[in-house]
Amino acid sequence: MSSIPDMMDVSIWRGDGTFGQFESFKVPAQESQTILDVVAWVQQNQDPTLTYRYACRVGMCGSCAMMVNGVPRWTCRTHVKKVLVNNNLEVGPLRNLPVIKDLATDMDPFFDKWVAAEGVHHPTKTRDAPIEPILPTNAGRVEASSGIECINCSVCYAACDTVANNPDYLGPAALQRAWTVYNDSKDANKQAVLDAVSGVGGCHNCHSQGSCTVHCPNGLNPMNAIAGLKRVTAMSFFKNGK
Repeated sequence: MSSIPDMMDVSIWRGDGTFGQFESFKVPAQESQTILDVVAWVQQNQDPTLTYRYACRVGMCGSCAMMVNGVPRWTCRTHVKKVLVNNNLEVGPLRNLPVIKDLATDMDPFFDKWVAAEGVHHPTKTRDAPIEPILPTNAGRVEASSGIECINCSVCYAACDTVANNPDYLGPAALQRAWTVYNDSKDANKQAVLDAVSGVGGCHNCHSQGSCTVHCPNGLNPMNAIAGLKRVTAMSFFKNGK
């Protein structure tokens, strides 16, 4: 006769942008179990209406990010044993983003700020021009490369208290992308980047608390990128008056 598996008490946020609350579920504990496994088990075995988002399940896409016991995490890479508290788990939608339903949030504000931060490449050449070699040891290339592994999971955005208190703030991911573009030697309009990140909601709104860096699942350092933007925008202001 097989033994009955231990059960966990899991609270999962249910609702939409208008109203919601946590609902309790009993979930069997398993070896090597992730938070995404727990959410999937509830949806498959207890409530098929539970809504959440995921894709790759291996930490490549970032779409499964949620709040776990109040902390933003990739649920596919977060093992239950590391975060279980007194046999309890609490899973909710990412903070600082509108809730569509249950654990799925609207990512539009996050990506709108990426665009507003001028986080796009401004080409210096046409597609017909020969490829210009850039040494990987070039100082600007090193700085740019330090942030290119961002996968837009929005964990840093959910962790940021400045975003929570200032809806105009561009946020860590957008500003890190802007810093990457600014340091790209092939970018043709660095001033556009500086103008975008120095205005209302720009880099100078950052309080340097560092939650973005602490919680980045890829080990990136958005706070360092934001500090770099603060320096270059201040230098541009005193040099050019803008």
